[in-house]
Amino acid sequence: MTAELCLQEIQSCKRLSIGPTFTALLGNRYGYRPIPRLIPENEFELLLSRLAKDPDVTESEIELGLLGIQKSDPRAVLFVRELPRLRKTDSQRSFAHFMDVTADGLVDKEAQDLLSSLKSRIYALCSGFVNLHCVELSKAGIDPGCKEHKQYLESLCEQFVSQMKAKISRAAAPSALTDGTGGAEWGWLWQEITHHMLLSKAKCAVFCGRDSLLGKICLAMWETTNSYHEPLVVFGPSGIGKTALMCKLAQEMRGVLGPKSVVVLRLLGTSPLSSEIDSVLRSVCFQICGAFGLSLPTSQTVNTHEDLVRFFHGLLAKVSQQGDSLLIILDSLDQLSEASHAHKMHWLPKEIPPNVHLVVSTLDSGKPLLESLRGMIVAQANFFEVEQLTADQGRQIVDAYMNAVGRRLTPDQCDVVLRSFQHCGHPLLLKLNLDAARQWASYTQVSELQLGSTTHEAISLLFQRLEKKHGRQLIGSALGYIVSSRDGLSEAELRDVLSLDDEVLADIYQYWLPPNPALIRLPPLLWSRLRHDLGEYLVERQASGTNVLGLYHRQFTEIVKERYLSTERKAKCHSVLADFFLGCWSQGRLKPVFLSSLKTKLNADRKVSSQPLWFAQGVANSRKLRELPYHLIHAGRWEELQQEVIGSTDWLCCKTLTCGVASVIEDLSLCTEVCDCPQIQLIRDTFLLLKPTLDFIDGQMDPCLFYTEIFSRLHIFTEMYPSLIGHLCSQCQDWFASCPNPVLVPKCSFFQSPGGALKTTLTGFQKGITAVDLCSEKGILVVGSEDGKVIAWNLDDLEVVQTFIGHTAGVRCVKAIDRGARCLSSACDERAIICCTVGAQIKAWHLETAELLFQIAGVEGVVPSILGVLNGVVATLSPQGHLRLYNWSTGLEKMQACLSTDQQALTPTCMLTLQRHDKLVIGSKQGSLHLVSNHGRQTVTQLLASVTFLATSDDEKLLCAGYENQIAVFHVQVNSVQRFLPQAFQHEDTVLTAVAPSHRRVLVTGTEDHTIWIWCLSTGNLLDSYMGMAAPVTTLAVYGNTVISASSSTYYLKLWLLDYNHKHRTNNCFPASGSLVTLSHGGDRVYFLKHGDRKEVVIWDYCTGKSTEAITVSAEVCCLELAQHKKLLFCGVKTGTILIYPLACTHETLCIPPPETLPTVRCMAINHEEDRIAVAYEDGISLFEITVRDHFPCVEGPVEKLSLSLLHAPISSMGLLSDCRLLKGTECGEVMMYDFKNATSVSLDGHLTEITCVTLSNRGTHALIGSRDSVQRLWSLSPLELDYTMEYKGFFFEGVLCAAFSENDQFVYTGSQDRTIKVWDVTSGCLLAVQYVYASVTKILPFKDGFVAVSQLGHEAFLTEPHKV
Repeated sequence: MTAELCLQEIQSCKRLSIGPTFTALLGNRYGYRPIPRLIPENEFELLLSRLAKDPDVTESEIELGLLGIQKSDPRAVLFVRELPRLRKTDSQRSFAHFMDVTADGLVDKEAQDLLSSLKSRIYALCSGFVNLHCVELSKAGIDPGCKEHKQYLESLCEQFVSQMKAKISRAAAPSALTDGTGGAEWGWLWQEITHHMLLSKAKCAVFCGRDSLLGKICLAMWETTNSYHEPLVVFGPSGIGKTALMCKLAQEMRGVLGPKSVVVLRLLGTSPLSSEIDSVLRSVCFQICGAFGLSLPTSQTVNTHEDLVRFFHGLLAKVSQQGDSLLIILDSLDQLSEASHAHKMHWLPKEIPPNVHLVVSTLDSGKPLLESLRGMIVAQANFFEVEQLTADQGRQIVDAYMNAVGRRLTPDQCDVVLRSFQHCGHPLLLKLNLDAARQWASYTQVSELQLGSTTHEAISLLFQRLEKKHGRQLIGSALGYIVSSRDGLSEAELRDVLSLDDEVLADIYQYWLPPNPALIRLPPLLWSRLRHDLGEYLVERQASGTNVLGLYHRQFTEIVKERYLSTERKAKCHSVLADFFLGCWSQGRLKPVFLSSLKTKLNADRKVSSQPLWFAQGVANSRKLRELPYHLIHAGRWEELQQEVIGSTDWLCCKTLTCGVASVIEDLSLCTEVCDCPQIQLIRDTFLLLKPTLDFIDGQMDPCLFYTEIFSRLHIFTEMYPSLIGHLCSQCQDWFASCPNPVLVPKCSFFQSPGGALKTTLTGFQKGITAVDLCSEKGILVVGSEDGKVIAWNLDDLEVVQTFIGHTAGVRCVKAIDRGARCLSSACDERAIICCTVGAQIKAWHLETAELLFQIAGVEGVVPSILGVLNGVVATLSPQGHLRLYNWSTGLEKMQACLSTDQQALTPTCMLTLQRHDKLVIGSKQGSLHLVSNHGRQTVTQLLASVTFLATSDDEKLLCAGYENQIAVFHVQVNSVQRFLPQAFQHEDTVLTAVAPSHRRVLVTGTEDHTIWIWCLSTGNLLDSYMGMAAPVTTLAVYGNTVISASSSTYYLKLWLLDYNHKHRTNNCFPASGSLVTLSHGGDRVYFLKHGDRKEVVIWDYCTGKSTEAITVSAEVCCLELAQHKKLLFCGVKTGTILIYPLACTHETLCIPPPETLPTVRCMAINHEEDRIAVAYEDGISLFEITVRDHFPCVEGPVEKLSLSLLHAPISSMGLLSDCRLLKGTECGEVMMYDFKNATSVSLDGHLTEITCVTLSNRGTHALIGSRDSVQRLWSLSPLELDYTMEYKGFFFEGVLCAAFSENDQFVYTGSQDRTIKVWDVTSGCLLAVQYVYASVTKILPFKDGFVAVSQLGHEAFLTEPHKV
């Protein structure tokens, strides 16, 4: 048995190690030659002759570990020692430790001959790396005190250490590792395919029955070969034989589909690469690509879950297009880990293309996988249930199994096995009983046989046998730790954890002390014996890139929990595992243990591996990151959890970088489920807000971004929650201070804080959102975009369910159907449209068959508009207001009516179908609402202005009509609509959309000024408002407590909470959505135009979060400038007038009259001293002086003028120097320096697009000129020459919008269209730092050691650290 274990350990080393796998120290003893433990029946009569030829243990080990390797790349270390002067005939008992001797003390000649033969083979095969040592023995053998022996030992040790280091380093080098992402390294894939093929072959070896079920599945595949179809699902109870059936199906279909077909089989959970959905999809994609010669996925694709899923779906379509046959079989979906929300089945294709088949299997109970599959797959004929085996089939399996293992049962023993099987007919029970029966002897009495009549009983009996052999303490602890772990434990981890368990060690050392009382560990042989006896019931899976151990079947896990893990023991297991992953007893720390039976207490080193957060630069301890939070939570060790995990920025940053932000959210969600802690909830919400940013930049997170986000969002809670959040913010500040790289340090919270209204942001598009539909029953949100993409989200877990990329133009409409299982979409490319207008006709097609159902010609060439479908009737409306109703099936006209009257024409602006009432609602430009039935009857309600949109509640009881900045709400009755409230809901700007959820008594509206409004339907009062959309709100939806907002101008959706803690509400945002904004030097006042009213300037107090004053201007304002020191606000208006408001007394208005032609003011520029201002008109530029008379400011001039030709491009930006030189840029990209003193001009290098900013340094030595094409040029002004051209391309958008020099002119800050602020070094022109701020930055103003910036989301402030940059 020991020899067999040794050989198995060598096999395990060769399988697991990427470096050295075997070390041989061969001296002059041949070694022990045991009698074989297992003797074949046909060799029993030849026992004696066979014994003499069996090799010893050492030779068997060398044969397995050494002689089979390649000479060119050995993974073994070999040392051979020769004793040159020792004769075989010498009788020297003192040398018995160094060579084989007989019982009478003579050298064993036979053993020495075998040894010589072994060494000869070694010298012949391993001459390139054998280390040969010759040494003479002294009377004491090897004596370290002897000089020659000392040198021999030192040389041996030095060679061993150096060679092992070299082999490990060579194996660990990046070039030696197989990453599995392409190239010539396919070994990992062949190993994975081979594993499943061999396991499948073993399952099929004893497969019997199921012919009818196999036939039904094969027939279902054959019938759908040439059409699109859904996956097939095999289901049944645990242990019923689903895996064997799937293996047999794979075997049969290889012959059915033909020689050119490909069958991909994965028995999930049976190998390291088949336990996580990403590794499964990766291996499947590589196998398919290799089989059909298709392009492999990129490294970025295989490392991003959503990209990998998208690639997998597209791969199936490519195979189908080539006309190739492909069958994918995924067995035991319930064995997948929960990583990437695999159990929610978002990754599974809902529709399979022709020539491709997908068959999956799962449990019929437990995890809700089958329920999810039934919700996804419409055809119930695609579900196949596996039923119990019959007694005859059981007998066939018994015979096949025993033949396969080379054993026989007596008739009585066979009857015992079959009687136990007949109780439930489950193959798993039969396998367990047969595994037990193969250990019986032929003479074992039937009365002594113990078999389970249920699977639960059979597993319990297995554990009883193991306990009898290995002890209950060791069995219970080993299996308990595996089950208690989050994803399983590696063998090394399990041995370490068992060595930390004092109860296990006390049980082992009941009768004797450990060999070394200062070092106590689990004896390796104990685990090897247990591992051997568990056999295939212990399987390897993959977790966090590591091979870990798990149990063979879910029922094993359930019984381990029931048998060994009481509440107290479970908590203790989690605590020991937490100690291990914390590294509490590593690096020589002594852990006491009390050996109760010996009444001895020892303080010993357990020699467990250390658990640093980072093993090396860029190599994180992913196992610790995954397991530690789980065990601290379940051990109830909250203080350590807060200190080591939740309250550690090092941990949070490391896990975000290594495992992704979703993994951090998973841990924090687990905390909130167990403990109701507001601080943890806020931290979790912070990462939910951070996730879209990382998704937006493809997960390439810089630590600077992480610390800035965390500090900015949580800073306002430091006083409220000092213990945890305050500690996190303190760590962020420490990181800012110690960061060796340039960094922007936030001075205040300038991002949306957690715990407020904003829940998260959904991204995935590149253009604006054009269509949204919600299936409330399943929580599925379907969204279409201008870029032609359609994405479906599950709102319960915020995961992408499906991405559709079939459209080539902007999506105009989406509709979720079949309870969220399918969706329809229409776009400008006319795909997937059921009914549309073509020329002067209306045509209708059958969606599935593409059959033209009917066509309707327009009257007198006039094209009617399709209003909708009412109970089998198609309604159309002509421009003259004629309503016609047509039969949906035949296209025959049923009736017509005229909605226009002699007194009032009808110009339709919007339409809404009320399916439950069989009515249409039509809104018109004339302000009328028409309620039309399918019989042509109508009622009319008049509003005050043109109706811009219509919306209804889910139950169609309420109707909302928007007009200008108001919304009227009506109660829908049988034949009319009645006002729900007498007054309309009044807004500050144009209303664009509304939604009235039937489960809440609220009205949610969206307006042009980027604001979402929440109204009480009962009273009409305003309850709340959300700012931060950064675009006009064009679409709204409500799911439960969540408001979904979208805009046709933005690529993202935002999710808001109706119910949230209002003390977490951020009040310092202001509604500055346009580019015309300026601010005071300290940032405490912001000046901007009111959205939708360019004649009103709003003054906003940042500290209070409220508007303090509004300045009404006589004409539309075109530009704003602020003289900081003189506190003057300059407003350039469309009529050419410059209005000047002293901030101390805004009602005292100064005025610069317009030129005679009344040209529009294009832009203004004030010099650094604030004594001159340049004003650019459409036809020229004027220079004015700013002076003071009688302590009151005044403006004189123009003192200089510059006329512009009619062909001159409009001025877009200017900068005025103290010496009256003017830098000006145009909309065409031209740049020119004009000197007012001598009336000369110099042209500078132009740009390809509009000049968006001309910014001068404080000392007037440099100028930064930026344009929309993201090119920036830094000019030296004395003399005038170009210093640097600085280009930067952002995420989706580009272009510089504003800039400012630091007060010491060392840096220049730029705000860009790509939603970033950048810091550049003036001396070198290098980019020093980039900060993503979620919205376009429209204004930057420097102050000491930093700057204040304004974006379309509100007011942001940064503090740069000069000594860092």
